[in-house]
Amino acid sequence: MTAFLRAATLTNFEQVARECGLDAHALVDEVGLSPRCLNEPDLRLPATSVGELLELAARRANEPGFGLRMAASRRLSNLGPLGLLLRDQPTLRHALETSVTYMHTHAEAFSVSLVESGDLVIIREELLLEGGGPTPQAIEMGMCSLFRMLQIFLGERWEPRLVAFRHPAPANTQVHRRMFGSHIAFGQEFNDIVCNAKDLAAPNLGADPVMAQYSQRLLEREMGVNAKMSERVRRLIVLLLPRGHCKVEVVAQHLGVDRRTIANHLAAEGTTFKTLVNSMRSELLVSYRQNGSKNLSEVALLLGFSELSAFSRWHKNLFNATASEGQKSLT
Repeated sequence: MTAFLRAATLTNFEQVARECGLDAHALVDEVGLSPRCLNEPDLRLPATSVGELLELAARRANEPGFGLRMAASRRLSNLGPLGLLLRDQPTLRHALETSVTYMHTHAEAFSVSLVESGDLVIIREELLLEGGGPTPQAIEMGMCSLFRMLQIFLGERWEPRLVAFRHPAPANTQVHRRMFGSHIAFGQEFNDIVCNAKDLAAPNLGADPVMAQYSQRLLEREMGVNAKMSERVRRLIVLLLPRGHCKVEVVAQHLGVDRRTIANHLAAEGTTFKTLVNSMRSELLVSYRQNGSKNLSEVALLLGFSELSAFSRWHKNLFNATASEGQKSLT
């Protein structure tokens, strides 16, 4: 299933490319994107192509902080209608919860969730791309965009308790530390921004509730027209799998419908809940294997299996090979 992003996700791409001595238009053409993507923010782009573009640019420029540099000066307005809605939320918590609900209207490939842990809140990002190839630039760009939203509410000097990335550390982390501060870790289980729960109560004195209602109606109308049930379910699957709660009943509860409604909609779109779960697990498995930092037991838990034996049976049935054999094929 192809996920799309608004071309606004490429804001500042041309500028950063130029600063690195690159021809932005040539790079865009090389990955098969239209040159219009550099000046038409509402153009829909395949997320895999955007990921390829960012990795290509970072590699050619020898700049591991390429995606971060793109997002460093982002404003809420770069999120289009979603940015208008976030701007008028009464508190930071409301803004984050709104991001969780509506992020896919701006970037279908990104999912955001909030995890409460005592006096801490974890803002978790997932990137859903076909093929599961390594895309640290896109992930870091998305994380930096979330971080910028936090700073807009909390002030430029605010720093999180921790910023964690699933991918390994690049050779040079200078841009990362300049952006996020000293509390940063790589090779972690998730892409997380950890902050104090009390920070989320920060009031937004400029919030306009009337405009918030108007912006929300615009987004909900867009969701009703464009969002397929399979896309909505897939976004929830990636968030629920690591928690072991990825059941159709739980997904239905999140969507405010019953399981039969989900089944009927998915059937009309030519798929099933089980098919979507298997597809998402397969994509994540490729990413974890390419990362190489997790053993099979850890991967099994992250894919929603309570026991390694259940993961092994799933792997055997789907790929006609044991999980160990699949791991060895990459070495």
